[in-house]
Amino acid sequence: MILGGLVFDFLTPPTFTAIPLFVAAPLIAAPFFSLSRTICTGIASMLAVVALRLYSHTLPNIVPLIELLTLATVSVLAVVINGVVRRSNERLASARVIAETAMRAVLPKPSDRIGGLHVAARYEAAQADEFVGGDLFAVTDSPYGVRLVVGDVRGKGLDAVESVAVIIGAFREAAEQERSLEGVAQRLERALAREGTRRGGLDAVEGFITAVLAEIPAGLSRVRIVNRGHPEPILLHPDGALEVLGPTVPALPLGMDLGAWPDRSDEWDLPAGTTLLLYTDGLSEARNADGVFYDPAARLRGRIFPGPEELLSALADDVRLHTGGETTDDMALLAVVRPAEGQPDRRRTVKIVGLEGV
Repeated sequence: MILGGLVFDFLTPPTFTAIPLFVAAPLIAAPFFSLSRTICTGIASMLAVVALRLYSHTLPNIVPLIELLTLATVSVLAVVINGVVRRSNERLASARVIAETAMRAVLPKPSDRIGGLHVAARYEAAQADEFVGGDLFAVTDSPYGVRLVVGDVRGKGLDAVESVAVIIGAFREAAEQERSLEGVAQRLERALAREGTRRGGLDAVEGFITAVLAEIPAGLSRVRIVNRGHPEPILLHPDGALEVLGPTVPALPLGMDLGAWPDRSDEWDLPAGTTLLLYTDGLSEARNADGVFYDPAARLRGRIFPGPEELLSALADDVRLHTGGETTDDMALLAVVRPAEGQPDRRRTVKIVGLEGV
């Protein structure tokens, strides 16, 4: 802006002035640059005007003095704007750290080995600097086998995080105490009902959560699933084949108080080497520039992955490629692998060697 003003003033008659360019320079610098660079920009603008008026021998006149006074006033204003922007950015950064910490506390990443199964989980925010969302996942090793839940809360923000905390807490307790997966689902339903009553108002009526619960009993090559209005899980076989695990009887999401709907679980074989993939609609409803939805079953069919972490990384990269990096919804991904017999543990091991005579 300053260089453009200098060129403009040199190439035009004296009746034309580039003062608007010099005035605009510190104002433009204020929200984008540091305090020192903003001050330097204001000083540079004033020096440019002084140099031009010295060159034209008009500096002692009243008009150049008014121009310099205007520039000085605007430069001070730019410094004030810069301070306001910096304080706002600091508060925003602090809020982001708090939100990320709260989300990680509510939604901790599960261990990579639970109940003899290899586990990987990932939360992909729609925006790179957002950490507060309504997608959830949890895995726990209960007396009845490894139990899992993946869900999606209606809405976003702190209210969604509060609902996530309610569901995760209720799931961990119910998974330890309920003998059946249907019982776990009903416990979650009651927890949401209590939360809706406590909140009152709109959330008590319209608050709901789509969720899928799964149970892999210890020592059995089976998986039981209760689906409450959630995208259907996918079972990937070691040879690249896959199955979409749709419910026999569709059910409403959790928290939709439209009558008594008994839960019913479905069972599928889970041979060694297969991978169970659960996800939220941020994956299946991701669209490209032409409005075409991402189809995880079609994109994964025929592909083989070394482990669950590699599967989730490939999915996240493929979704970004499909959407051009412009996703509009968060997505939670959870993959569980029943390892084949004799497959080595991928975790780091520590070998302890005893010393003779010690």
